[in-house]
Amino acid sequence: MKALMSGNEAIARGAYEAGVRFAAAYPGTPSTEIMEQFCKYEGVYAEWSTNEKVAVEVAIGAALAGEKAMAVMKHVGVNVAADPIFTVSYTGINGALVIVSADDPSMHSSQNEQDNRNYARFAKIPMLEPADADEAKQYIKLAFEISARFDTPVFLRSTTRVSHSKSVVHLDEPGKYEDKTGFVYNAQKYVMVPVNARTQRVEVEKRERLLNDFVETFPENKMEINNPEVGIITAGMPYNYSKEVFPDYSYLKLGMVYPLPEKMIRDFASKVKKIYVVEELDPYLEEQIKALGVKVIGKEIFPYTNEFDPGVIKDAIEGNLQRAASPYKESLAARPPNLCPGCPHRGLFYALSKHKAYVHGDIGCYTLSYMKPLQGLHSCICMGASIGMAHGMSKAMKAKGKGKVVGVIGDSTFLHSGITSLLNLAYNNSDALIIILDNSTTAMTGMQEHPGTGYTLMGKEAKKVNLKDLVSVLGIENIEVIDPLDYKATRSAIKEELAKDGPSVIIAQRPCALFKRGGIKPKPALKVDTDKCEGCRSCIGLNCPPIAWKKGVTKEGSKRKGVSYIDAALCNGCGLCAQICKFGAIS
Repeated sequence: MKALMSGNEAIARGAYEAGVRFAAAYPGTPSTEIMEQFCKYEGVYAEWSTNEKVAVEVAIGAALAGEKAMAVMKHVGVNVAADPIFTVSYTGINGALVIVSADDPSMHSSQNEQDNRNYARFAKIPMLEPADADEAKQYIKLAFEISARFDTPVFLRSTTRVSHSKSVVHLDEPGKYEDKTGFVYNAQKYVMVPVNARTQRVEVEKRERLLNDFVETFPENKMEINNPEVGIITAGMPYNYSKEVFPDYSYLKLGMVYPLPEKMIRDFASKVKKIYVVEELDPYLEEQIKALGVKVIGKEIFPYTNEFDPGVIKDAIEGNLQRAASPYKESLAARPPNLCPGCPHRGLFYALSKHKAYVHGDIGCYTLSYMKPLQGLHSCICMGASIGMAHGMSKAMKAKGKGKVVGVIGDSTFLHSGITSLLNLAYNNSDALIIILDNSTTAMTGMQEHPGTGYTLMGKEAKKVNLKDLVSVLGIENIEVIDPLDYKATRSAIKEELAKDGPSVIIAQRPCALFKRGGIKPKPALKVDTDKCEGCRSCIGLNCPPIAWKKGVTKEGSKRKGVSYIDAALCNGCGLCAQICKFGAIS
């Protein structure tokens, strides 16, 4: 049987076919849909964990109990999860454990484009990399087989293009689930105190030697000898791009990118005269192949940044370096991303922009508020960093920073990695103001559940975190809860909390404009009374998509050079613009 599937859907299907019934993750593009599909299969347990480190720890616990367990995250999530990952490489697992890392070349929805193939070498964990959805389904199954056979966690690396592109997938009947769970007592293997860790470190090297032998016969490392003049060594999606423009070249397509098949690489090199290594991002394959003494051409002609496509590869190999970019991309008008109409964050950042405060942002929809005209935040590093950065700046600035340093963080991000930072801020008595943007969901990745929503990934009702109580328990005494669409109250709260000594927290509570649960419905669209509009452009400063500017509309006795107007098809009636209009022109 065949089906058209995305790479993410295929990974979920492959895991289920492999007999996997346990998975944990934190949502993040481009990996999110894997769990959203996996949780639909009968008899599985799937959860959104509070962050990626917790997800890996949950999966490790299940694997030690004998389960086939899967942990899923985007590439930067592996940074969060690195602590347990590096040590479970030492301990091994009782059942099977696969960690899916979805990398994001070109940073379509990420703050960096790190190459997570490096994690495989660093942690000494085997890694598979599929080139399309059908391979994604097959490789996740192979990953679980390798994990069980070699007593090791295994990485499966996808990229945005593999995760989100659709292709024909060959479906198999799901394997019958066998419950092999039980307690296995082996403290020497699983308790990583130094004396045991030293022993297990030696076991890792023994496993490496076994894997080095295994990879030479691994069937997904494939050699295609065509034209002996030119050969390409590649893996993943770049294989498809290369084949499209150079179908007659010889190929060594690697399905396992760690460890590498050294004998196979040397054998391929003996069969072709010139070799190109085609890989996105880091010269990961290139450096290891050159270390074998094999002469190859790589990053001296190929870009280090962004995802490839057939045009990039063709131009690079044919020597058109000055235009080594895609000829397939259309010249479209630039359209910067923006907060949605009715977004509850908009009014808060508009209010923040009226204060001379330095605002540390975080990972979420609200990061878009850094752009003109809002310019509501001034830094953004990684999940949960805004609170720690605000605290650090406040302490460094001492009296000069008092009443001027703010950190903003979303509800899901706060629960992901902001709690410990807020505890630290309270413990060390910072003068920073922290604003938690509680929109009742994980909005940026598509409305996923978290501990503050009251529901699990499986759709079951759950204990709902009370953010105000949690913040209080962490040691914050100055706490105010506001509705960010009440502009006057929002601005007043920010002014008051910035003036207070010690740490303060504002919890801005209003569901995401796209949130469906609870019967939240848009209100009637607003409109501009052109007779009352004085052309002050205050409403334009909100950068709300329905509001635009019409030049040349003058009025007798007024200096205006135009008027605002509102596109009723886009407006959801949040009323924020009406609150900031000084002339009562919007209703």
